[in-house]
Amino acid sequence: MSKVPPIILNNGIEMPQLGFGVWQVPDDEAERAVATALESGYRSIDTAALYENEVGTGKGIAASGIDRDQLFVTTKLMSTDQGYDRALRAFDASLERLGLDYVDLYLIHWPVPSEDRYIDTYKAFEKIHADGRAKSIGVSNFLPEHLERLIDATSVIPAVNQIELHPHLQQRASRAYHAEQGIATEGWSPLGQGKGLLEVPAIVAIAQKHGRSPAQIVLRWHIQLGNVAIPKSVTPARIKENINVFDFELDPEDMAAISALNEDRRLGPDPAEM
Repeated sequence: MSKVPPIILNNGIEMPQLGFGVWQVPDDEAERAVATALESGYRSIDTAALYENEVGTGKGIAASGIDRDQLFVTTKLMSTDQGYDRALRAFDASLERLGLDYVDLYLIHWPVPSEDRYIDTYKAFEKIHADGRAKSIGVSNFLPEHLERLIDATSVIPAVNQIELHPHLQQRASRAYHAEQGIATEGWSPLGQGKGLLEVPAIVAIAQKHGRSPAQIVLRWHIQLGNVAIPKSVTPARIKENINVFDFELDPEDMAAISALNEDRRLGPDPAEM
């Protein structure tokens, strides 16, 4: 049984609030990592064409024996495949690699505003969605100005925007815009990609206070903000630890202390400059 409660997307679809990401997981390790995650109670798996591990991810899903309708699978379109026709072909290729008939969420991985193809790309996504091969469609790494233009030019408001989001980059303007538009905020690198964030004294102190790990504290912060989070790990103990964040709560003082850590500091690329 899954331990993760859902959020309701703007099209009525349920999405688990905590998922398992496979960024930087080699394809030959993805099957085992995904299998461990599913055994641990995760039901949302996040991959991308760019990660080059859709095959292993699909094998892990297939080997789990879990009914397809109990899973939420996300993949993403690579930037080099933007454009209407190329996006349609790339989606077919992703489905084949995953070994699936449909995905639950398909995202444009980056807006790449310098090439100005994300509107045509999203129109292909609308066709994929209308055909029932992606239950929900959305974007990743879009800034509010990209979203505003997209919404004005298309007919399906993105269900999700997946963005870099952690206590050192809290993305308050984007989260506020998403809330106005009914778009779910999903955070990649929710733990900040390394030990630095998890060694911050304020987070360590909150972890000691609750008898939890620093990673669990940060993930619980995401959950209480209403974000979707997709931590990744290939270590079975950490995979299991990361999902056990639904049996405690941070108090207002804890939330305020973590809020004070914002530095607007990116670890990944700036979407405005790509």
